[in-house]
Amino acid sequence: MQLYAGLDWASAEHAVCVIDDRGTVVERFTAAHTAEGLADLVRALRRLAGGSIKIAIERPSGLVVDTLVEAGHVVVPIHPNVVKASRPRYSSAGAKSDRGDAYLLADLLRTDGHRFEALRPPSDEVRALRSKVRTRDDLVATRVQLANQLRSLLETFWPGAIEIFADIDSPIALDFLERYPAPRDAARLGEKRLAAFLATHAYCGRRKPCDLLERLRSAPTGLAGELEEDSKRAQVLALVAVLRPLVAQIAKLTAAIEHDVAELAVGRVVMSFPRAGRVNAAQIVAELGDDPARFDSSDHLAAEAGMAPVSVESGKHRAVVYRFACNKRLRNAIATWADNSRHISEWAASVYRRARARGCDHPHAIRILGRAWCRVLWRCWRDLVEYDAANHKAAASLAA
Repeated sequence: MQLYAGLDWASAEHAVCVIDDRGTVVERFTAAHTAEGLADLVRALRRLAGGSIKIAIERPSGLVVDTLVEAGHVVVPIHPNVVKASRPRYSSAGAKSDRGDAYLLADLLRTDGHRFEALRPPSDEVRALRSKVRTRDDLVATRVQLANQLRSLLETFWPGAIEIFADIDSPIALDFLERYPAPRDAARLGEKRLAAFLATHAYCGRRKPCDLLERLRSAPTGLAGELEEDSKRAQVLALVAVLRPLVAQIAKLTAAIEHDVAELAVGRVVMSFPRAGRVNAAQIVAELGDDPARFDSSDHLAAEAGMAPVSVESGKHRAVVYRFACNKRLRNAIATWADNSRHISEWAASVYRRARARGCDHPHAIRILGRAWCRVLWRCWRDLVEYDAANHKAAASLAA
């Protein structure tokens, strides 16, 4: 008798339902999200199945998933949208409960299991890289948010501080704001003092101190009162104090990621593509993984990366629309790489130009280029062969 299990994940307690191949409930139970609870979950599933069992769950990662995979069970992730769309099959009222969802997941696995792929966990090296890359991406998003907040604050009372350096969250700009957080602090700032400040911080820009000082003084003058300026001065110092260690930690993570991706064979494959770089290549590798059987075709990869559109057809109506359901981190990574590649690869530039000539806007043209690159990337990634423009027939024909 074939058994199927559904697990409705929760933060404190997981509902589990095990059914047979006729859809009859064999057992229902809950498992606490504790060390003992997860151990009981593994023992209960082993007792019922006598070995490994297929388990449907709405998420592809997490401690519960890792525990089940480590125990030898086959985990089948089912997207929450699929579960939501399937509820009317089981209840016309659209009722939702943890017990009901656990049964629904198990029954979907029984009736439509051939439509869902079992989870293939990547290697430990790729999982470690993924953790670093995603943490860095999240920290960069936080840095951008805080930098925008700081820039917006300075525009209200100290706009000159924004103009003097290109990036408000660069180390030299943060040091400048820490020393001169308000207009009154820079009242006696002259060319010599600014030159000394630049020398102390090893300023590598091409502008002279007099030019930077002119930028500072030519900006609009803030009209904040004394109390308001005191308040905003304190806010500037607070944001600088938060941004400085954040920028430093992002730099450390970036260095570690650049080292780790170069150590992976699949990392070197992705890095061999035009303008893939190291951090961008690591972002792609972190989402691709290193299992060559994960994507059965380049179209599968393009769909997962959001580079392929979705066709909607009904009667006489047919439309090709933007793909929302995809791995958004992979989409951002491949779109960034595709955009950069067109500046060095004539083939990529040609694909982009033709797309723009057909009336596509920039993001659409980049997705078209990204889909074209996915065909080449999939082949190199699957065969673990570095990119060679001479073997890329479309690119070689342009170079001939």
